[in-house]
Amino acid sequence: MTLFGTTLDGPAIAALVGMLLALVLWTMSLKGEMGYARWFKQWEAERKARRDAELARERGEAPPPADGPPRGPWG
Repeated sequence: MTLFGTTLDGPAIAALVGMLLALVLWTMSLKGEMGYARWFKQWEAERKARRDAELARERGEAPPPADGPPRGPWG
């Protein structure tokens, strides 16, 4: 097999396939980490909102107004 003017033998093809598989596994892992980070940030924001509402109730204050729809370039 010839690729870009270079003849590829069995070990070279196996190395290319191995590198492609490593790339696929790395991207899947990165996607999972990004999903976990997104989930954690959302969980932390919800926990803080619940805690703030609980503290406001204990002090007898009115709960903070609910935020409108998300704003900013990324929602």
